[in-house]
Amino acid sequence: MSIEIINRDFPRGEFRAAVFDFDGTLSLLRRNWQDVMIPMMVEILLETNSGESRDQLHAVVEEFVMRLNGRQTIYQMMQLAEEVRQRGGEPREPLAYKHQYHERLWQQVGDRVASVRDGRVPPEQLTVPDAENLLKRLSQAGLDLYLASGTDLVYVRDELSVLKLDSYFGPHVYGALDDYKKFSKAMIIEQIIRDTHVPGSSIVGFGDGFVEIEEIKKVGGLAIGVASNEETREGINAWKRNRLIQAGADIIIGDYGCQDELLGLMGF
Repeated sequence: MSIEIINRDFPRGEFRAAVFDFDGTLSLLRRNWQDVMIPMMVEILLETNSGESRDQLHAVVEEFVMRLNGRQTIYQMMQLAEEVRQRGGEPREPLAYKHQYHERLWQQVGDRVASVRDGRVPPEQLTVPDAENLLKRLSQAGLDLYLASGTDLVYVRDELSVLKLDSYFGPHVYGALDDYKKFSKAMIIEQIIRDTHVPGSSIVGFGDGFVEIEEIKKVGGLAIGVASNEETREGINAWKRNRLIQAGADIIIGDYGCQDELLGLMGF
């Protein structure tokens, strides 16, 4: 697996902290979540009888769902409510939409989690390739590892444990809260800088979504876009790659099989 360097002036030096997204960056337990969320939202918008075709609404929904990917799920549901309102409909509460979505998603995810938990499927089969080895090497190199996910914290903790990756992060696991204003990836990065006195340029971030890449770049850190192909577990997802480059990723990888070269570029 090769590495694509987008920004040749990417930060180099003594990295002291690493921030990881979870779904699509480490975990594949929730793969294809988009194939649940987007059709659900299209169905809801069709009920407004706006005159738009299913394809037109799909394009609208896909744009905002993927633009908000990486933020808490509630933000996608808030945008859905706004789209319903703009079309003359009476939206449900965003939290109700979120629960509706999660019930549908859990029909797939619940089976995957159970299959790993009871030993039918090895955890490595539902993680991005070589993820654990990278976590181990970064930890051994002295970096503090943080996980920040837009998925609800209770699920993140459980799924991280099921994949046997929880020991690498210790207490530094963050996810969506009922009071959504109390969590964001920007807040976690600011907390790392404040609590550890690590400059932003000493933080490396790994993610497959727009938000985490943007936030890492805002503080001057190294942003590694993980354009993982969640279906085949190999190669690059071209759509993700394009979005990650738009977000400002310094380096693009498809998985962590390239970690020898990647760690060399980072100065390890």
